[in-house]
Amino acid sequence: MRSVSAEQWAAVDRYISELLVGEDPDLAAALDASRAAGFPPVNVAPNQGKLLHLLARIQGARHILEVGTLGGYSTIWLARALPTGGRLVTLEIDPRHAEVARANLERAGLLDRVILRVGRAVDSLAALADEGAGPFDLVFIDADKPSNPEYFRWAMRLTRPGSVIVVDNVVRHGAVVDPDSQDPAVVGTRRLNEIMAAERAVSVTEVQTVGSKGYDGFALALVLDD
Repeated sequence: MRSVSAEQWAAVDRYISELLVGEDPDLAAALDASRAAGFPPVNVAPNQGKLLHLLARIQGARHILEVGTLGGYSTIWLARALPTGGRLVTLEIDPRHAEVARANLERAGLLDRVILRVGRAVDSLAALADEGAGPFDLVFIDADKPSNPEYFRWAMRLTRPGSVIVVDNVVRHGAVVDPDSQDPAVVGTRRLNEIMAAERAVSVTEVQTVGSKGYDGFALALVLDD
């Protein structure tokens, strides 16, 4: 088998994005603002953002929950999939991230359909449950990986049969197969996988990905009837 480099993965991502995603001034501005603020470049790639958008549209999602906002790049993709009257709740721990995300969402004309909550996601998720929020039709989890098991448990409480849960970065450059890893992100991901595997109320798979963001993958879960 011919070896393929990370440079080739990135080149293919650029080709896909240029051909099938295209340029978008609001999304580009969101990335520029995040870079200017010194945020880590961990946002989803353009083709991955469009995948989230398409999943939300296929799902017919009217209520979306996002755990982890950063600069709001994926938030824009998801919010654009909402129909009239739809709402997206996005959770962010860092007030500075939230400030930049809010400006990006305002520039994109989406603040009227997005609720941005600042604070620890586990606290915000508990508050949403107490408030009777949801059920959410789609949940996208892309925050601190050690907490993914807790985020998934809350996502199960805040969804319904037929809801979709997407969890990003579940392959960890292949380290997820190492049972001896002490990396908190790997430990959290392996625990998430064990919980999902044991949960009879979901049907789950994971897909490995390569591209401009390197080697990783995502989980896709469908919430089942009781």
